[in-house]
Formats: sequence, C-alpha cells, structure tokens
Amino acid sequence: MSAPCSAQPDRSRGHSRMRRSRRFAGLSALIAVALLAAACGGNTGDSKGSSSDVPLVYGVFATPLEEPWDGAIHTALKAADADGDIVYKYTDNNDSPDKMTRTLRDLIANEEPDIIFGDAFAAEDAVREVAADSEDTTFVFGSGEKPAGPNLSTFDNWMQDPAYLAGMLSGGMTTSNVIGVVAALPIPEVNRIVNAYIEGVKETNPQATVKVTFINSFFDPTTAKQAALAQVSQGADILFAERAGVIEAAVEKDLPVIGMMVDQKDEAPENVVTSLVWNMRPTIDHVVDKVKAGSLPSTDLAEFSFMKHDGSSLAPINTDVPGGVPDELLQQIDDKKAAILDGSFETPVDEDAPAGSTTVGE
Repeated sequence: MSAPCSAQPDRSRGHSRMRRSRRFAGLSALIAVALLAAACGGNTGDSKGSSSDVPLVYGVFATPLEEPWDGAIHTALKAADADGDIVYKYTDNNDSPDKMTRTLRDLIANEEPDIIFGDAFAAEDAVREVAADSEDTTFVFGSGEKPAGPNLSTFDNWMQDPAYLAGMLSGGMTTSNVIGVVAALPIPEVNRIVNAYIEGVKETNPQATVKVTFINSFFDPTTAKQAALAQVSQGADILFAERAGVIEAAVEKDLPVIGMMVDQKDEAPENVVTSLVWNMRPTIDHVVDKVKAGSLPSTDLAEFSFMKHDGSSLAPINTDVPGGVPDELLQQIDDKKAAILDGSFETPVDEDAPAGSTTVGE
C-alpha cells in the first residue's frame, strides 16, 4: 500500500485514542465528579469535563488522490485536521479488494484509528467484511449500498442540484446544439449526476443533443481525453468533465468545459466556466461530532451532500470563456438555485443509464 501520510504527524503523539477513552469513560466520570465535589462543595451542575483527545481519522482511498472524487474527501479531512477537530492520516491507491483488505486490517491492528473514511465502490465486500470484524472502529465509506451493522455508515456525492444548474448553463451556451459528457461508469451514483445535467440542458435548450460516453474507469485521463475529442469531432462545443482528462481536451480545442468535484478553474482559467463542487465538510463534521459524543450509529449520510445543506454547490461562473455567458442565462441560473435552496424546486433523481449513452470498448 502507499505509505501512510499525515498533514501534521506529530499531533497524534501523546493523544490517547478515543476508543481507549471510551473504555474508561465511566471511571473517569466518577473521578471527575469526586474532584469537582471536593473543590466546589458538591455543586457540579454547570461544570463540564474537558479533554485534549481528538479522534484519529484515516482516509483509505482506492484511487490516487489526483482523482477528484477521493481528492474532495481528502481536502475536507485536511481542513478538519487544520482546524484541530481531528488528527488525519491517509493512504491512497488501494486499488483492489485484496489491497484494501490488507490496508484496513494493518491500520486497525497497528494504528487503531477511531474513524476510517474511504470509498468502497471497487471493494464493497472487502470493506464490509473488515468493518464487521472491527466494531470498535467507525467506518464511513462512499458506497451505493446501505449502511451495515453497528459501525458502517455510507455516503455519496449527491450532486444532482449543481449538475442541473450546470446543465442549464451548458444548454444556454452551446451554439452547435451538441454537448459532450465524459463520465466514469453507468452506475447509479454517476447516472444521477449525468441525468440531472441533461435535464438542466433541456430546460434552457430543448433542441440540444447531449452525447454521453462512459470510460469504464474511475481514473483514466488518457481515455477520457480521447473520448472528449471524439465528441468534439461530432460537433460538441461545450464539455462536462465528470472525469479527469476532459479539461485537457477542452484546452486543446479552446472550448468551455464544466469541472467536477472541486473548482477546477485554476487548471484552465480560459476554459473552465464553472465546476460542480462537492463539500464533504458537513458530512465529516456530523460524523466527528457523533463519535466525540459517544458513537455514530450506522447511518445513510446522503443528505449532507445536498445543496441545501451546503454539501454541494456550483462554483462561481467564469464569463471569460470562449463565447462568453449571456446575462439573462446567469439570471435564470440564479433563480433556479434560489428555488432549490428554498425547496420550491426539487431536482429529479434518475439513476438509470442515460438514453443513447455509449461505453468505451463496446
């Protein structure tokens, strides 16, 4: 496995683990009450205990962190570490069930993390097996399956809201009426984003055609770029980079492109018009708060990625891209965003493969 890394490795030294703290919670509480009673004449009603303990959190990722999906989780965990809420370490490129199993078991035996965040899509059975054997550890994994046992919670990037807005933007910008989407695999987690994007396109441009190509991989920038260039050759004049590699194609052809997971404007300031941004911090904060309070029951954490909970957003729109962005289109998008946030519009969720989509190699 990749060597475990830590943003601030020395901070974990001297911290007793949360699990160990919980084992002695009852005894500690009795001692604290006795001491407070002696010092304060027995009036302990307003007193609160304090502890320097923060949970040790590991990120265990299947892909390299250059892949935006895991990169978004990693970025949020680093921020929580910088804020002092957690001690964070990570390992990436655990790209097979066997490797994921070895990594998880080694970490639990040797590092005793309180919480493990990761992605289970490529190793679902392996993650669930290790979690079932490790009930003292809280597992929080990206998954298309349900939570399990007492300690495995699940999350996913429910980004249909910003996807719909990005689709509206693309539909209003295209002049060829052909738009290209290059995505990972036709699985529910990806389909709902692509379908929401297509529905957004339809709102502003019912005549547009959206070409969807799946590359059958979560991280293959070369294939993604080739698929995007093929769509351009078929008339696409704006691209949605659901996978890494598409932005490079947009730069090569000087076309506007929608980024994914993080604001990718810095990668191509003259071409990235906006990005779907996934903010994992609300999910992380909820998990950490629950663990600090005692435990996190296995939970479906999907709602914490919704736009109304600040779990996702559309990055600021860059109007300095080829063709520009009409002011009236910007207003349409602002109005729809307001409707999403106040609940008067609910983005449709469709997890079926988009009609007419193709997969590389078929």
